Amino acid sequence: MKLYFSKGACSLAVRIILNELHIPCEYESVNLKTKETVNGADFFKINPKGAVPVLQLDDKTILTENVAIQQYLADSKKADALLPSMGVQRYHVIEWLSFVATELHKGCAPFFHPGIPAQVKDDIFRPALINKLKFVDQQLAKTSYLTGDHFSVADAYLFVILSWLPATQIDIKQFPHVEKYFEMLKQRESVVKSLKEEGLAS
Repeated sequence: MKLYFSKGACSLAVRIILNELHIPCEYESVNLKTKETVNGADFFKINPKGAVPVLQLDDKTILTENVAIQQYLADSKKADALLPSMGVQRYHVIEWLSFVATELHKGCAPFFHPGIPAQVKDDIFRPALINKLKFVDQQLAKTSYLTGDHFSVADAYLFVILSWLPATQIDIKQFPHVEKYFEMLKQRESVVKSLKEEGLAS
């Protein structure tokens, strides 16, 4: 199994789940500007979308997209704590996984785009993202993790998004429950190991 990743990108969420499940994996970094891997491969030939994460299975099957890869990993190990195998709780995890992907991840994207004027970021994208984070803060006022008392695949993804907040110039301190949650996740063994592996440990 091999994960194609970029340092600090959303592929970090997959690494966290791999470490959470103690799944052996090879890692190959990708330069997202040149679309070339560290070994000199044309990344477009691996993933025509040109984006990480990409998980190559042992039989050479390629999986893309965080939402799909994280579900695959949890299901492959029957890791019900990360993603219940059946029942409505499974769909609550997928519900949050989807929210992180479509609302928070995409909500952060404009702040990494140099072509978007600062005023547009200030007037449109930052207020929209703040409102979504307020919703997350309200949820975390009621539960330790996004879907209850157990760490799930959705939490791994949210951790990565929260690590991007400095780039958005949004102060996490205005969301006290989110801040507490983020500090707690930074102490989790799989997160500590993943940050160290990507050279992101403070």
